[in-house]
Amino acid sequence: MTLQGKQILLGISGGIAAYKAAELTRLLTKAGATVRVCMTPAAGEFITPLTLQALSGHPVNTTLLDPVAEAGMGHIELARWADHILIAPTTADLIARLVAGMADDLLTTLCLASAAPLSIAPAMNQQMWKHAATQENIATLTKRGVCILGPDQGAQACGDIGPGRMLEPAALLQAMLDFYQPVDLPLSGCKVLITAGPTREPIDPVRFITNRSSGKMGYAVAEAARDLGAEVSLVSGPVNLAAPAKVQRTSVETAQQMLEACQLAVSNADIFIATAAVADYTPAVVADQKIKKSTDELSLALTKTTDILATLSLANPQLFSVGFAAETNDVLTYARSKLERKGLKMVAANLVGDGKAFDQDNNALEVVWQGGSTSLPDMDKKQLAQALMKLISAHYQTWKQQDGTH
Repeated sequence: MTLQGKQILLGISGGIAAYKAAELTRLLTKAGATVRVCMTPAAGEFITPLTLQALSGHPVNTTLLDPVAEAGMGHIELARWADHILIAPTTADLIARLVAGMADDLLTTLCLASAAPLSIAPAMNQQMWKHAATQENIATLTKRGVCILGPDQGAQACGDIGPGRMLEPAALLQAMLDFYQPVDLPLSGCKVLITAGPTREPIDPVRFITNRSSGKMGYAVAEAARDLGAEVSLVSGPVNLAAPAKVQRTSVETAQQMLEACQLAVSNADIFIATAAVADYTPAVVADQKIKKSTDELSLALTKTTDILATLSLANPQLFSVGFAAETNDVLTYARSKLERKGLKMVAANLVGDGKAFDQDNNALEVVWQGGSTSLPDMDKKQLAQALMKLISAHYQTWKQQDGTH
């Protein structure tokens, strides 16, 4: 998937996230697009036009009435040139001006004068994003066919935490790729449910039991499934990762919460991929107050958690269920056992410990199914997820053809 031959007009408005426009310009250009940049006057306070000119290979446009432009009508030239207008970041002010149909600077004028699709990546303080005026403006733009990309959640430059962060440049690139992707992707129309990350099982109000899972593999699998055309729902434990673009994420903490979220979503799913490292045990009793360091030894009673993968797979035979197995030894033996015991269609197993898999950027997998297996060698988790999803997709298609009830 590339943007070869596409002419993208990148608009930049005056927010702190404007610095990310440099990386976005680089990624769009690397993907094959021709990029022209238009900056509002305020954007120039955060990043210089010279930077964007160097990265795009074209002069940056900042002035509405440019005497150098052909017939002084530079906005019409750019408006006709663009195949797509992407504004990143898009401030609350610019959103309001777009809704009002204003043309008081070059960027807003271009949006009015162009018939090209318009995508915006909002970026603002979390309270500004939540304000009723902003939400009404977003609803209006959505009705007009504007594609709203984000925003993401997390820590903001002002110190607040919440929704309003601009999507990362890689996610915005993926949104552009998705916009122009072929319609005959192998998982088009397929709904995929994925679990990712660890769970946290509380001991008291400040302590919990967890594991080393970073969620990187599960999030990479979610992106790979989306790139094959699937509609992806991601149930995630606590991780330090942004939600992938065009993936619906439900955040949970405990194994029980993850089970309940999956039970709500599974009825609509065609494929279930359980990459999450779910706790096998949870404290039998959770203390109401912090347990004090008052004795030399502390005994903690644990009870088994519900096996999410087995529960959903055995109760929903119409699902193409795929499990993950993280093992420190005898990987293939345990993977085969898991395949049989839990009624799965496939198991992807890997070695963990000694710096392998957990919280790493690379991984390797042994994938098994009834009557077969294959090895996916050590590689970047994003590449590995793409290889795994192609394998899952191929087996899913075969399984559907063999059983017309699915």
